[in-house]
Amino acid sequence: MTNTKNEVQINLSQSSGEDTCGVFVYDPEKVQRQQQVVDRVVGLAPLFKVLSDETRLKVIYALSQEDELCVCDVATIIGSSNATASHHLRLLRNMGLAKYRREGKMTFYSLQSPHVRHLIQEALTISKGVNDRG
Repeated sequence: MTNTKNEVQINLSQSSGEDTCGVFVYDPEKVQRQQQVVDRVVGLAPLFKVLSDETRLKVIYALSQEDELCVCDVATIIGSSNATASHHLRLLRNMGLAKYRREGKMTFYSLQSPHVRHLIQEALTISKGVNDRG
């Protein structure tokens, strides 16, 4: 069944929750437009998987607050060994979130891009909003 707004409507059984539609209605133009671009997110899952680890989020957050940190700084901040900190930093570097430079025997890490700092700040804002509602 089609209504006047160029939407396709199919009657469904009554839904038990208010967070879902009681009837299946979609806008073919919007759907087609989004189907053409939705694949842009393909390949982002590994990035979010790396960020789903609490320790790596702490590392990224610490890096977002400083211009750079050496591996020893990061290890101390997260309460780990240098080897563990290096592992997390390497994963972040491999995903394009962090970069490093060597100075003598020291290795310093910083964020690859200001966009990473923005991503973390946005996530904190979203999280605060969710926590304030709950």
